[in-house]
Amino acid sequence: MSARVTCHFDHGVAHVTLSYPKRFNAMSRSMWRELGSIFENIQHSADVRCVLVAGHGAHFCAGGDISEYASFRFEEASLRAFHEQDVWGALDAMSRCDVPMVAQIAGNCMGAGVEIASCCDLRLSAESAQFGAPIAKLGFPMAPREVALVGRELGLNTARQMLLAAAVFTAPELLQRGFLSRVVADVDLAAVAQATVQRITALAPQAARLNKQTIRTLNQHPALMSNSIDATSFGADDGLLGDLLAHAYDYASSAEQREGIHAFLEKRQPRF
Repeated sequence: MSARVTCHFDHGVAHVTLSYPKRFNAMSRSMWRELGSIFENIQHSADVRCVLVAGHGAHFCAGGDISEYASFRFEEASLRAFHEQDVWGALDAMSRCDVPMVAQIAGNCMGAGVEIASCCDLRLSAESAQFGAPIAKLGFPMAPREVALVGRELGLNTARQMLLAAAVFTAPELLQRGFLSRVVADVDLAAVAQATVQRITALAPQAARLNKQTIRTLNQHPALMSNSIDATSFGADDGLLGDLLAHAYDYASSAEQREGIHAFLEKRQPRF
C-alpha cells in the first residue's frame, strides 16, 4: 500500500488516517503535504464538527520516512524547505484549525507522530502505545518550530528527555505527565475514541470553534496564564489579545446560543 493521508467525512466527523503500513505509518514528504491540504480544507468546511486523527492498523505514526532522507537532508536549502514548508505547513494548518481534534493513538508514536498528536486537542491512547523522538540517534535535531510545539504540549522536561537522551515513554507515563487525556486498554481504544467524537459532535459547534480560537490566542500570551499577572491590565490595543476581545461577544445574537439556552429552560436536549 502506498504512503498517503486520507480523509473521509461522516455525519460531521472528518476521519483523517495516516497510512503507510510497511513503515508503521511513518510520514513521507508527500504525506506531510497531503496532511496540510486536508486540514486547510477542514478549516473551511462549516459542516465539520470534529476531527479524528488515527493511524492505519496497529500504529499511529512511527516518525519520518527515513528512506527519503538522503535525497534532501544533506543540503541546507532542501532541508529548510522540508521542515519550514512541508512539515511546518502541515503542523501549522492543524494548529490553526478551529475544529476540535481527537488523536487515537496506538502502537508507535514517534517523532512526527508526537508532533502530529501535539496539534490535537484530546489525545486518547492505547495502554501499550510508546512515545519518543529518538532522532539524535540519526544525527540531527528537531527543527525549532517543532520543538516549540512539542515542548509546549509535552512539557519541556519531557521534551528534553526525548531529544537529549532519546528516552521512550509509555502511555501511562505520559498520562501522568499531562500529555495524554486518557489511556485505555488496547481493545477499547477505537470504541472510546468513537464515543468521544460523538460527545463532541452533539455539542455546540460554534462554541467549540470560539473556544479553540481563545485557547490559541492565550497560548500566544503566556503571561495571561500566570496567577501573578492581572489580566485586566491587558487592553484592547494589546495585539492578538485586542483582536480577541474586540470580537469576543459577537455570538450574542447567534441561533446556537439561543437554542442552547432555550433548550435548557424548556428541559429538552438542544438541537445544534
